[in-house]
Amino acid sequence: MKKFSTLKSIPAYLPMVNVDTDKIIPKQFLKTIKRTGLGKSLFYEIRYDNNGNEIKDFILNQSPFNNSKILITGKNFGCGSSREHAPWALLDFGITCIISSSYADIFYNNCFKNGILPIIISEDEIKEISDYSNRKEEISINLPDQKISFGNKEINFKIDPFKKKCLIEGLDDIALSLEKSDKISAYENQLKVNKPWIFND
Repeated sequence: MKKFSTLKSIPAYLPMVNVDTDKIIPKQFLKTIKRTGLGKSLFYEIRYDNNGNEIKDFILNQSPFNNSKILITGKNFGCGSSREHAPWALLDFGITCIISSSYADIFYNNCFKNGILPIIISEDEIKEISDYSNRKEEISINLPDQKISFGNKEINFKIDPFKKKCLIEGLDDIALSLEKSDKISAYENQLKVNKPWIFND
């Protein structure tokens, strides 16, 4: 997982509430277990027409938003099923930070496990920074300082210290386990001494 520290991008603003994971990545694209290649199908049903052509009015089909790394969206983002393909699709598209007033719990936690920073701020603050999307101007994210900077203003956001550490150090669940590999090996070696019959063929 890539380390996350600071980020600067023109944000894409998707003013939709209750966007579920099926809307983020529809069920027909869930056959793969790879984390790559899903970006092209992100928001498929609202991003493409029935013939598979891009809908020009959709924000992520427009320049410069097709290169946005920050997505601003409505409340309760990521609701519905717990599919981890949703953050995979967002990340593969290039989005590494989402800003909303609320998220579904499982989606919120899955973001951290895949290197995406989901920021929670108020509805009024959402409206304020969404103006920078409309003006096609950059905003900055500073995770160590927990700040969003835009123009001459800043918004502070809260984040769980452990989740923050994992993003900054690029630690997913596997990497966290590998950090304890010495203790795991020591435990297994001691187990072979105390209960050798477990390891007999």
